[in-house]
Order: sequence, then structure tokens, then C-alpha cells
Amino acid sequence: MRKLNESPLAHCYASVLHNPETNKMRQRVASYGKGTGNDKALANAAELRSPLNKKSKVKGGGTKKVCLPAAKVKSMSKAERDKVVRAKRSAAASGKYKRSSKSNVKGARKKGATLRDWFEKENWINVATGKPCGD
Repeated sequence: MRKLNESPLAHCYASVLHNPETNKMRQRVASYGKGTGNDKALANAAELRSPLNKKSKVKGGGTKKVCLPAAKVKSMSKAERDKVVRAKRSAAASGKYKRSSKSNVKGARKKGATLRDWFEKENWINVATGKPCGD
């Protein structure tokens, strides 16, 4: 242990921090570079925590089934129905969670209907098979 007044450079009592071997180690570390420092490390950590960098944890590819209200399906042409079914199957095959927004169906929900009304009060059928959606 160092004496209190031994050297002005020895700002602490730990002799192991001020011996020649430790100084050699410090020189070796300095020769290949130091770390980025706290400011850079904190900036990197903040960037990683940003909600903009978060990836969705939802895994896709679960279902190929496309369900819509029966009234809408009846009003769609065969080409429109096939387009929606192809988009959903393509998304499922490539492991995506949602089908392409290009295949969104307009006018499926009545004006003024709440989302709850839409799901509970409509007769939902499978677009590909024409059977009820729960089957």
C-alpha cells in the first residue's frame, strides 16, 4: 500500500494501479485503440432502443384463408375474388403476416358501422370456398 504523501501522481492508495506492469498493460491497450467512450456507447444504445428500429415479433405464414362479409363477396367479380385469394396465399407462402395492401377490398364495411358491428353482425364467408369462415 502506498503512503499518502509518496507521490503527487499516486492519487489513490492502490499500489497495484501505479506499478510498472500495469503501466505496460495500459500502453499495450492504447496501441491498438481504446473503446468508443461513454457518449458514443450511450448514443448507440439509445438508437437500438428506438421504437423505429424495432422489428415486429409477429411471425407470419399462419393462414391462407381469406374471409370477408358475404354481401361483399357476392358483389365482387371472379377476378377480384381471385386477386384477394392469390395475394393472401402468396403472403402466407413467403412467411409474411399480412397480404399486400394492393389487394385491399374497398366497401366491405357499411358506412357508420363500428368495427365491433362489422365483426359481430356480418355473415363472414371464405372467399375461396364460399363456406362460412369458421369451418
